[in-house]
Amino acid sequence: MIFVFKFPDIGEGIHEGKILEWYASRGQTIKEGDSLVKVETDKVVADIPAPRTGLVKNLFGSVGQTINVGDVLAELEMDPAAAAASAKVEKVEEGGFGVVGQIEAAQSDAFLPATGEGMEHVSAPEIPSSQLKVLASPVARRVAQQMGVDIRAIRGTGPGGRVLKDDILQAHGAPRATPAPPAAPLPAVTTPPAAAVEYEELSQIRKTIMAKMVQSKFTAPHMTVHEEVEVSRLVQMRHEAKDAMAAHGVKLSYLPFIVRAVVLALKKHRKLNCRLDVENNRIIYQNYCHIGIAVDSPDGLVVPVLRDADRKSIAELSTSIADFAARARERRLALTEIRGGTFTITNYGAIAGTHGVPIINFPEVAILGVGRVLERPVVRGGQVVAGHILPLSLSADHRIVDGAEASRFMLELMGLLSDPVTMLLM
Repeated sequence: MIFVFKFPDIGEGIHEGKILEWYASRGQTIKEGDSLVKVETDKVVADIPAPRTGLVKNLFGSVGQTINVGDVLAELEMDPAAAAASAKVEKVEEGGFGVVGQIEAAQSDAFLPATGEGMEHVSAPEIPSSQLKVLASPVARRVAQQMGVDIRAIRGTGPGGRVLKDDILQAHGAPRATPAPPAAPLPAVTTPPAAAVEYEELSQIRKTIMAKMVQSKFTAPHMTVHEEVEVSRLVQMRHEAKDAMAAHGVKLSYLPFIVRAVVLALKKHRKLNCRLDVENNRIIYQNYCHIGIAVDSPDGLVVPVLRDADRKSIAELSTSIADFAARARERRLALTEIRGGTFTITNYGAIAGTHGVPIINFPEVAILGVGRVLERPVVRGGQVVAGHILPLSLSADHRIVDGAEASRFMLELMGLLSDPVTMLLM
């Protein structure tokens, strides 16, 4: 019996991936749970395990090729006794995400592998035709349902006998779609010299960043509040503790203090740590603080999540942030480490920048942008003295968060950052 294994839906809105490496080859026996293929998605690089033990009959897709969820990855020849118990669709939980495989009945001309190689005809145990799942495109299934056509009675003309929309139309007696006449040639365009331009293919992560930013801006009406807080005490505290922390292998930055201040402020201003459930006409308040930290990686922006950040010390936050940043740049984060955030912090001041207008990490309702610490003259005790200013920018979903609530959150945050001793005692 042939087991048809498709690229699984691994969650988090991932729809496609790029094949980076095959761990098995045609004719090789692979065990259930062994890594079959390495795939780069928009969020992580993941090894997809084999869902069954069997002989690899065919592999579909070459290294560098983009595949969609539901595309056939491999065909495994299984022992008849084991195959009989797996005739129905099953889900196998492996490595923290669902892996979906399916036994399907193909036409006698079988699947055509991406390499163009044929495959031998494989006999299979008798299965009632009512239980067979016909290979067909989603469009073909929808058209067949609309026209009342039994898709199981149609011989497909697509790859591997897949039933296409035109097959349904022909079976129903409708004319096949005729190709449009070729368009008139466009006027010749002078192309620039080859050295004048360069091309770079959009990566999976870049395409997802594009989609997420558009979704956020066109779903949540953004409101942004800008402020500056005098943080000279925080600068002094970090300077005094830096060497002691370094002796324990901890590189102390301002970010752990900012995370600590944010979670304390969120406890008092829950509207910025919630989700909007439009379908059920309600707001969901989250009694935990999972803080996303935007990390600049060579492939694009990645947001690992500090889970239960309100329960961590400054040292623990510092260690976790450094670890996440290093693994995010190497694409070694697991899916569980980049999902489930309730509030995001983006520290563009680590490179350059004072104020910004950060885009909400939807479906969260708020994001804090942090600028770089600036040495500026400040008034203290009626005297102009040297001080340190930290610019902050808070963007919030105006459907839920009003301007007054955003301002109160910022006021609470500024008070904690300007008096870090109080923040550490809370």
